[in-house]
Amino acid sequence: MTFGYWLLALLCLALLILSVVLTSVSVVERTQARSLAALEPLIAQADAASARSAVVYFSRSGNTALAARYLANRLQAPAFRLQEQQYPLGLPGLASALKGAHVGKAVEQALGQRSQQALDISGFDTLYLGSPIWLYSPAPPLWQFVDNHRFDGQRIVLFNTYNSHFDARYITELRRRVMARGARSFEHVTVLRGRMPRQIGAPAMLATIEERWLERD
Repeated sequence: MTFGYWLLALLCLALLILSVVLTSVSVVERTQARSLAALEPLIAQADAASARSAVVYFSRSGNTALAARYLANRLQAPAFRLQEQQYPLGLPGLASALKGAHVGKAVEQALGQRSQQALDISGFDTLYLGSPIWLYSPAPPLWQFVDNHRFDGQRIVLFNTYNSHFDARYITELRRRVMARGARSFEHVTVLRGRMPRQIGAPAMLATIEERWLERD
């Protein structure tokens, strides 16, 4: 058998393995989304105009959404979910998420170029900005939000849920953009959930949030 035959066979095997991995991740994401959706429902908040804090977040499989709902309930703050139709659950959405995160690294400014509906956040003293980590960086929708808003005089707290690692360079760049848009301070808090399928459960994640994010305030 020729070298070309073995090369083609190895390529087919690699594609098969990649397909199995992506399918497995997609199944886990759907399962997580269903199980987490009913946890920590948002408590009806007072008029947003009287709240001093707000939670703005993007979530795909539901982990960051759970963290955001917990924060909003504990802080008695309104929560605003960033809606992005291009990242639905399932293989097409997972592929779009990987592509979006990869493009953002190839062209730094591309992270914030897409248009996004503006929120009126001017009345809040503290903003919690939440996102999962994709390819070591906050997900593109959060970058887009930052690039489309001002944070004059506000305390910004970035919170991330992630599986393995994040790259400090992206956090530094996000901080630079936030501060350039008028913020008075920037903080970063995280929850390391672990790799699939040995991730911490929702109770452990919320306990970490309570201990490391809220008790320090």
